[in-house]
Amino acid sequence: MYRIGVDVGGTFTDLVAVDDSGNATLAKTPSTPEDPSTGVLAGLKSLAGMLGLDLAALLARTERVVHGTTVATNALLERRGARVGLLTTEGHRDVIEMREGLKDDRYNLRLPPPPQLVPRRLRLGLRERLRADGSVETPLDMASLDLGLRVLKEAAVEAVAVCYLHAYRDPRHERATGDAVRRGLPGVYVSLSCEVLPQIKEYERVSTTVVNAYVGPALSRYLARLERRLGEAGYDGPTLIIQSHGGLAPVAEAGRLAAGAVLSGPAGGVAGSVYAARLLGQGNLIPFDMGGTSTDISLIVGGRPSLVAARRVAGQTIALNSLEIASIGAGGGSLARVAAGAILHVGPQSAGAVPGPACYGLGGTAATVTDANLVLGYLDPASFLGGRRRLDRAAAETAVDQIAAALGVARLAAARGIHRVVNTTMAEGVRLVSVRRGVDPRQFALLAFGGASGLHATEIARQLDLSRVIVPRVAAVLSAWGMLATDLRFEVVRTHIGDTKALDGKAVRQLFDEMEAEGLARLRASFDGAVRTSRSADMRYGEQVFEIAVPLDEIDWTGGDPLPQIVERFHRRHRELYTYCLPDQETVLVNARVSVAGILSALPREPALPSAPPARPRCERRIYLDDWETTPVYDFGALSPSQTIAGPAIVESEMTTVLLRAADEAIVTPLGWLDITVPV
Repeated sequence: MYRIGVDVGGTFTDLVAVDDSGNATLAKTPSTPEDPSTGVLAGLKSLAGMLGLDLAALLARTERVVHGTTVATNALLERRGARVGLLTTEGHRDVIEMREGLKDDRYNLRLPPPPQLVPRRLRLGLRERLRADGSVETPLDMASLDLGLRVLKEAAVEAVAVCYLHAYRDPRHERATGDAVRRGLPGVYVSLSCEVLPQIKEYERVSTTVVNAYVGPALSRYLARLERRLGEAGYDGPTLIIQSHGGLAPVAEAGRLAAGAVLSGPAGGVAGSVYAARLLGQGNLIPFDMGGTSTDISLIVGGRPSLVAARRVAGQTIALNSLEIASIGAGGGSLARVAAGAILHVGPQSAGAVPGPACYGLGGTAATVTDANLVLGYLDPASFLGGRRRLDRAAAETAVDQIAAALGVARLAAARGIHRVVNTTMAEGVRLVSVRRGVDPRQFALLAFGGASGLHATEIARQLDLSRVIVPRVAAVLSAWGMLATDLRFEVVRTHIGDTKALDGKAVRQLFDEMEAEGLARLRASFDGAVRTSRSADMRYGEQVFEIAVPLDEIDWTGGDPLPQIVERFHRRHRELYTYCLPDQETVLVNARVSVAGILSALPREPALPSAPPARPRCERRIYLDDWETTPVYDFGALSPSQTIAGPAIVESEMTTVLLRAADEAIVTPLGWLDITVPV
């Protein structure tokens, strides 16, 4: 049986099939932005051919398909989401516009506010009101609701977001409104804040609910189409979608909570990095995922990734738990341009899958990072994607010549400048997730993956004084591979705000127990295997504005009052994050959180390489470093365990190329990965 991971990127769709012995078969096909499922099916056919099967035979032998998708992300970034109407409490329709009175760059007086996903004429205030304790101040006025529904029907909205004041305390008004919307506007996507984000903080709640409504229809349509096409091709197993928090969800749940899939693709890379950390016995890693459109960077500390309770994407706040990932507009397809003053910029604009870099021969004429790397000799025009796509060196040179002319330099200088600028941009991204958080990146190894990372990783390591770079054999498709190493996961959150001295410990324990039961019920609707639960809380000191996440898994929930243990864990966590704690200050429990995971069968460990003599270079190639040099080129798949490769050298596979610079030294691990030492 096989397990198949699929990661749809901006330029390529990556696929990996892992059999029961742990052997991984990799495939990469161009993405099809107009309908990503077309690229997925094409990739599956390619994967089947590599395994000597037809598509139906492969799918009949497939245990599960795990998918990371950019549909929700792209709908938000490109403003191609649904026409949304918002129903909210009278007097509160402008919350998403006022936000919290803050700007992304508070000192930039000319910074325009981000465009709103719901125009003001479709943000309707209805007569209803709950108090902060959940009691009813004003009952839901049905005449007001009927009028609002008529307005939204005339506007032909595709989705309706419902977010009433204090609905996290009592959802009765929102649920009644949701039922009325489904009756009055059949077929419209309904997003209720009590189901999307039942917690305190009005702006975060309404923003997340609106984002969910905005991307939900497109994601739901895509997932339904994908499931249908997979079924028609012969697949009858589960299709699971990786979520922004790194866990998996069935298609129905992913469509319901569409905002939770906005970081679906990058989350697969972090999941794969966590699994790689276990395989390597290296708990501190900087996952560095450079694809065709962007680079995603995160941090693995002690084998665990970092989660954040809220993040901004395309100017919109999404207050759902998500992996902490910094996305940089720098990839193989990033466009180079020359601004006033002969300043060279690379990205964030990208050539994407179509037309792609100039060297792809699909109509692109602007210089990209891939074009520069081809001009510098780092890529072999004849072996790209295993020879299935020949790169046009002349087109790349013509594109780079445009940059050279604008800068007044030679072609090689322009190509090298593009390479250096994108490296500097990505190194700054690593600093963003490490140095700026008080973490010394020199204590970490850089885990380089994504199709383009191997050509840039060691130079970025030099800029950061990192001495170790690791490149897995599955580097080109590690996000797709990593999705197969994670589990089903449902999260439940409830606001239970109060000073811990005034709270009832028994009631707090009962709250967590009820949340765990709710999560288990949702999980059991689609899964009957082993389960793992985890509890945490968002807490702060009384005078603070923001909360911190406090793990509560070590607490004894079977005994007496759990509150003293919860408070002690909060002080400890505050000290870990900020080097101090204030035991005499009041402590406030704001949100209770429970994560319920369905444990899927473990990903079989890839077999170690058999012992063999060191592989010899398959050829030599001239590449430009400080000057033209003739360097050996090794076949990544032919390397032997414990083999040492000294730079400068090139290591190539069908889907990725690794550049070793002078004084770099790579050792091949038992799994066939490159463990590179970089002089610092």
